[in-house]
Amino acid sequence: MKIEEQKELVSGFQHLELLANQVVEGFISGMHKSPFHGFSAEFAEHKVYNVGESTKHIDWKLFAKTDRLYTKKYEEETNLRCQLIIDNSSSMHYPKLKMGEAFFHNKIGFSVLASAVLMNLLKKQRDAVGLSVYSDTYEYYAPEKGSDRHHRMILSKLEDLLENPKGSKSTDTVTFLHQIAEKIHRRSMIVLFTDMFQTTNNEALFNALQHLKHNKHKVVVFHVIDKKTEVNFNFDNAPRKFIDLETGETINIFADTIKEVYEEKVTDYFKTLAMTCAQNNIKYVPVAVEDSFEKILTTYLVEKQMFV
Repeated sequence: MKIEEQKELVSGFQHLELLANQVVEGFISGMHKSPFHGFSAEFAEHKVYNVGESTKHIDWKLFAKTDRLYTKKYEEETNLRCQLIIDNSSSMHYPKLKMGEAFFHNKIGFSVLASAVLMNLLKKQRDAVGLSVYSDTYEYYAPEKGSDRHHRMILSKLEDLLENPKGSKSTDTVTFLHQIAEKIHRRSMIVLFTDMFQTTNNEALFNALQHLKHNKHKVVVFHVIDKKTEVNFNFDNAPRKFIDLETGETINIFADTIKEVYEEKVTDYFKTLAMTCAQNNIKYVPVAVEDSFEKILTTYLVEKQMFV
């Protein structure tokens, strides 16, 4: 089953853990169509064989089935540490959901479910996971652990982000990324979900992202957007009032009068983000709330292969 179909299927469930498990199981069952062909549901036990490595742990049975070389990974080798970071500022709660619409069709809901999906995969691979949440304050921190109790605690916090949204909150990404960086002492994969709306200059933002890379951490930035309106500016030409969700500032305009200029500036901003992240060896991945979660999972697996 395609991930897009799986996403529609799971939208009827309410429990976040069930949703995440459905997405991961659907992804794993479709892996024979992906670059990870040859991995089974127990693929956490294998990694791609690199020329020059010892052949002692090559899985020859898997080679016979796939014609590709993988080495067995033992429990002590699979202990990757991953810190998930979620921007919970007011702009992340856009767009406002319609009655009956799935919670993951806005930016915070998409980020929460994507985080739960990664947690599910990390759990299957016996890896440790932690969570940080920030907005205009450092709202929550849990260090990387792998126990069931720890997973339930983080899932509860993720559900709370959906069930109890707070009032208008600005974004202080730079300050809190620096604080998070100071808390993570052991080498980890750091995954950030944010819409990149921030009032500070880009240099300060990238200095904070660079700080996350200290101690040889691997940093992945998922730039979460509502493509229909935030990128394509798809509004009719009726007079509209646009409201800044974080400051409350308003502006009255006809969308058509600024559509072309707006889209050009957004495109330029995305290019700047991508280029600067590439220069700093940070993985930058734009994801739209309209998308499936396949890009999230594939990015994670590729980056993990490069990290461990």
